[in-house]
Amino acid sequence: MILPVANVLTQEEVAVMAGRLEAGRFQPGTATAGWHARLVKDNEQLRADDPAHADLRAQVEAAVCRHPVAAMATRPKRFGPILFSRTTGGGQYGSHVDDALMGGVRTDVSFTLFLSDPDSYEGGELVMETTAGEAGFKLPAGAGLFYPSTTLHRVAPVTAGCRLVAAGWIRSFVRDPGERELLFDLDTARQGIFRRDGKTAEFDLLSKCLSNLVRRWAED
Repeated sequence: MILPVANVLTQEEVAVMAGRLEAGRFQPGTATAGWHARLVKDNEQLRADDPAHADLRAQVEAAVCRHPVAAMATRPKRFGPILFSRTTGGGQYGSHVDDALMGGVRTDVSFTLFLSDPDSYEGGELVMETTAGEAGFKLPAGAGLFYPSTTLHRVAPVTAGCRLVAAGWIRSFVRDPGERELLFDLDTARQGIFRRDGKTAEFDLLSKCLSNLVRRWAED
């Protein structure tokens, strides 16, 4: 499931993050890339020892966990690294798949939170490469794209302006992406019934199924 989610971050949070990143210390993105990804990675990332990094990471994790759609889609158990990326001047990130382990955390779900207004830069689409073809995403500031970490993807060249994003990885309570999608669809339908009809017998049955499937599939 490749899922765009609006308003993961508030506009106030986006503005504060962008301001702190503007004053931050960056390093070449190759510093955190694997030996093969270094060949296609051309961006900058906030240094992990920058004074702002820990606070910004905590804000991103809290935002994902509190957002009802993002949390329902990912069911986070643990977060891996959070990288704050800046891409300008033709920089890009060629086709790659994320490492299976990031910072000692198994990567089930990858995500990108967009921190720049899409009209402020040209290019820079996050392109998902699937068997059904390619799909490019350039979302509003504050929105996020969540997708299985098994997905080939790339960032198109940024030909003008500056693209700021936060990229991260999640170990989910539900490891299998197909199972996560079934739970997401079931929970979406259950909540829709509740909003329309209240706590009905059908709602109770769907709640029972949802709880029992999570019980069956979730890892401690």
